[in-house]
Amino acid sequence: MGAILGLGMTHVPLLAGRDQDMSRILRRVLQDPDLPERYRRPEGWPEAMRREWGADEGLAAAARHRDALLAWCRKTRRALDDFAPDVVVVWGDDQYENFKEDVIPPFCVLAYEAIEHRPWAEARWPNVWDEPKDATFVYKGHRPAAKRLASGLLESGFDVSYAYRPLHHPLGHAFMNTLLFLDYDRQGFPYPVIPFQVNCYGRRVIAQHGTMGALAGMSDEERLDPPSPPPWRCFDLGRAAARVLADSPWRVALIASSSWSHAFLTPKHHLLHPDVTADRAMYETLRKGDYDAWRATPLAAIEDSGQQEMLNWMCLAGAMAELGRRPSETTFIESWIFNSNKVFAMFPA
Repeated sequence: MGAILGLGMTHVPLLAGRDQDMSRILRRVLQDPDLPERYRRPEGWPEAMRREWGADEGLAAAARHRDALLAWCRKTRRALDDFAPDVVVVWGDDQYENFKEDVIPPFCVLAYEAIEHRPWAEARWPNVWDEPKDATFVYKGHRPAAKRLASGLLESGFDVSYAYRPLHHPLGHAFMNTLLFLDYDRQGFPYPVIPFQVNCYGRRVIAQHGTMGALAGMSDEERLDPPSPPPWRCFDLGRAAARVLADSPWRVALIASSSWSHAFLTPKHHLLHPDVTADRAMYETLRKGDYDAWRATPLAAIEDSGQQEMLNWMCLAGAMAELGRRPSETTFIESWIFNSNKVFAMFPA
């Protein structure tokens, strides 16, 4: 029987950049011509947001935010090393990277033999490691485990897709950043990886290329795409994945990678800040192991709060519910100006 470790973390791209660039998403919103004038200055923001912005436009807050994130990235890596998995399964989202107009699967197991990627080749911002454009990262895959996982899910009634090679892009940033952050100190990452794509962005994956749109187009229903899988389906898929992998011969780390609500997905806040209240409420149910509340979350509530990427965490929550696990350690790293709140969680084997 396979042993399973559960982990939750973030893949926020801002952590891969420099502190002075960490507020770039907010700065872009402030230039949007459709942003009401009263929100262009800190005087019109919530008090917590003004405090975080401070007198230096968020620079000191960026350093504090990085320190908090790195402490938990390193703690997560230590937990992974202590567990010594045979394979790491990462639930992540594809933001118009590998999946585009030709196909958008709701779920896809990437059963690659190996992964080779140059994450900075087309980067628009300097990376925090000062690595060159041609810096290349190579990771092992685990096709036998990926095939067993896909087969088990299909036999359980989940119509997942699978792929043996990339379609458009070597590896979406949800997966690549997860591996980069777990190896932030560049000690190497020896564990085979199975990226497991979830179509988190759903109605906005092609409409706004799974990334930031302008205020003017956020409410244009006609241009939006079909929806993502609902939370209950992601949750149930996670339960089934846990059953399949628990019956395997491998030690498996299951990682849900995402930030929680995103400012650029919350038009009700004019794209300025994430839905801190909704995230805090979800965090409390996670901390308590109230998985019924997670499964019962409507997709409409997820979309309203800009929590689309939390569908990755829905898969993890389902897996942990199946195994009867509550988190042993969690943290909520709040930010009003750096696009999203971040949560880390550990569910030991």
